[in-house]
Amino acid sequence: MSKRFGSPVLALVLALAGLCAAPLALAQVSVGAPWIRATVPAQKTAGAFMQIESARAARLVGVGTPVAGRVELHQMSMDGQTMRMHAVDGVDLPANQPVNLASGGYHIMLFDLQRQLKEGELVPLTLRVVDAGGKQENLTVQVPVKPIGYVAPAAGH
Repeated sequence: MSKRFGSPVLALVLALAGLCAAPLALAQVSVGAPWIRATVPAQKTAGAFMQIESARAARLVGVGTPVAGRVELHQMSMDGQTMRMHAVDGVDLPANQPVNLASGGYHIMLFDLQRQLKEGELVPLTLRVVDAGGKQENLTVQVPVKPIGYVAPAAGH
């Protein structure tokens, strides 16, 4: 009787242990200090900024939100004396190293805004991250909208 009883109990314990461990296995990416600057009524674009850290080497490959028709990852860089912005297909996330998505570097651009973004509201952004093994993780972050004149503190402050 103990063998017959023990096997299903063991299977149940192992299954429950697997379910309990699943969120830990998926929680490989963390986001800190996210924000979006408020927009004026007719504005159709906005930038989103944050710090992202992954426990394992990974790559941010996409972002989505219901408030924009299109979302792109962008990088700003100097071209001679001119600062230029261009879309990139992803942003590398080295293991255990924070990556700043900030004005003047990598950042998220929201295009074709569906409405004005107002100070104090939260905007959902879903980040799509792929690890070195090709496993995809989607992480939805509620990003606060800051005042139009907001300036983010320097990284690490």
